[in-house]
Amino acid sequence: MGVNNRWFTKIKATPGKTICLSLLSLGLLTGGWWTYRLIWGKPLNINHFYERAMIDFVRNDPELLTSLGLIDGTLIDFHSDDLSDVSPSHTEKMAEKIRQNLVMLRRYDFASQSDSQRLSTEILEWFLNNEERGRPFLYHHYPVNQLFGVQSETPDLLINQHSVTNKKSAQRYVARLSKFDDKFAGLIESLQLSEARGVIPPRFVLEKVLDQMRDFKAVPVEEHVLYTSFIEKLNKVEKLDETSRAQLAAQAQSEIERTIYPTYDNLIEYLEGLALKSNTDDGVWKLPDGDAYYAYQLRSHTTTDDTPEQVHEMGLAEVARIQIEMRTILDDLGYTGKTVAEHMRQLGRDPQFLYPDTEAGRSQILSDYQTIVDEINQGLSEVFNLRPEAGVKVERIPEFKEETAPIAYYQRPAMDGSRPGIFFANLRDTKAHPKFRMRTLAYHEAIPGHHFQVGLQQDIQDVPTFRKVIPFTAYAEGWALYTEQLAWEMGFQADPYSNLGRLQDELLRAVRLVVDTGIHAKRWTREEAIDYMMTSLGMLKDNVVTEVERYIVMPGQACAYKIGMMKLLELRERAQQGLGDRFDLRAFHDVVLQNGAMPLTILEREVDVWIEQNVPAYVDPPF
Repeated sequence: MGVNNRWFTKIKATPGKTICLSLLSLGLLTGGWWTYRLIWGKPLNINHFYERAMIDFVRNDPELLTSLGLIDGTLIDFHSDDLSDVSPSHTEKMAEKIRQNLVMLRRYDFASQSDSQRLSTEILEWFLNNEERGRPFLYHHYPVNQLFGVQSETPDLLINQHSVTNKKSAQRYVARLSKFDDKFAGLIESLQLSEARGVIPPRFVLEKVLDQMRDFKAVPVEEHVLYTSFIEKLNKVEKLDETSRAQLAAQAQSEIERTIYPTYDNLIEYLEGLALKSNTDDGVWKLPDGDAYYAYQLRSHTTTDDTPEQVHEMGLAEVARIQIEMRTILDDLGYTGKTVAEHMRQLGRDPQFLYPDTEAGRSQILSDYQTIVDEINQGLSEVFNLRPEAGVKVERIPEFKEETAPIAYYQRPAMDGSRPGIFFANLRDTKAHPKFRMRTLAYHEAIPGHHFQVGLQQDIQDVPTFRKVIPFTAYAEGWALYTEQLAWEMGFQADPYSNLGRLQDELLRAVRLVVDTGIHAKRWTREEAIDYMMTSLGMLKDNVVTEVERYIVMPGQACAYKIGMMKLLELRERAQQGLGDRFDLRAFHDVVLQNGAMPLTILEREVDVWIEQNVPAYVDPPF
């Protein structure tokens, strides 16, 4: 204390040093205050708050960070040896963080923000407010399900997204294997809490998940996909000595045997007991406040306030309209005397449209999909100014999950450029990919559908990071469905059979409006939903069953496609009518894509503003 006193006294005696010390102290105080505001309080700059909200969202989700490809393998990689927490305590912690961020966002003066900031604020507020509205339903979903459940998505992350480029990233792969037991312990805790609240998945969900998990572990360790995929990754690492390679392989083998298999045994045991308490009621109407939960899910996915009844009636009208259009084409091709569904089922069995049910046939399907994608990618200059930086490739859905996976899905590219966008095709049955439906599926999942929209969203400059990744189902799926029609308008599906395939896929999205609301609002059974789809569509029954079972575990999601597409077509028509000869389709697509995903209500306003800005000013004619 005496030494410090003498030091302070000596400094105090010099006027110049006194000023410097005062400035230093002020700087430290100001910096400390600024740092406190930035991390714990209200950041002075709303842009800093946007980033903090994004960090809050992703820093506690290691798997999301790997999926985004933001910082894996960098000096600030703190996460890629860990798995995301799905325990109740973590779920509730994140729900509270969302509430706090919503309150904080509303403290910023909206009027003083720039146009770009206002748009960011509106998008973020819609998202956070919607999440807060769903807080009563934190345990209403089914985290274990046959499509994208924790039990399949966690290993899928390691197989398809965890990058192994050196010894460190390989060690992190093994570390993630070692943490399956902790993650699944939190999962079981959440499932038990849901069970106590009366939220139990339908019986078929549990039966299919149990079959999937039993198959997943019913192989020797050295043949397990988590081991074989790791070995493939290791073999591609050039700067890795053989001793390290062998040690890492042995460690992975040991973790699969002592951690993965027992972890799945524990979950299987719990789900076997839960299955005894389940029933065949499939709609969420059976859950506590089930009707309110479904209304919330419908709003979340469509970003509209359409009621289940409105959506149902919309679907019935669209089904009738599209079937009439298909009927006309079928008549012109000489297919008469049967229903649209019967004729389409007939076409789906016609050998001229099918690939051999062999590995060679499956390889050809993937090759032909890539050719379709590459072809259209070369012919879009007339309708697009913007192109994503990332490429896209076609791959097979991992075999361990293809039995219950959808026919196809898209995986976003890594934001650091290390991984392209991927269009995954389900090849469990080659008959699910008749040639006349392949073009529309490729356009939807890849180019100019999901890959264009997601890739461009990630490329946006000078916006908060959340704007690059935030999801809105109606916007994203509506865009992908819109591009199916756009490709046809551009002449890429001039063949009448391919056009039938396009219309059949649009009909599927219209049928979804009817079936999803039928199951969850009108209390249809699974069998009634399957019968309606079989009668309306002409799809293979296995694919129809997969579709219906998807709607059961993802209520409301399937309604977003057609609602989003219809809104985009409505806005395009409005722009054409408002701008006349000044309408430019490329500029319209710029407006839709350049700001990333957003609720349809905000998108509509953005398009209206663009129309207004481009309508020629009225000038009084001279006398």
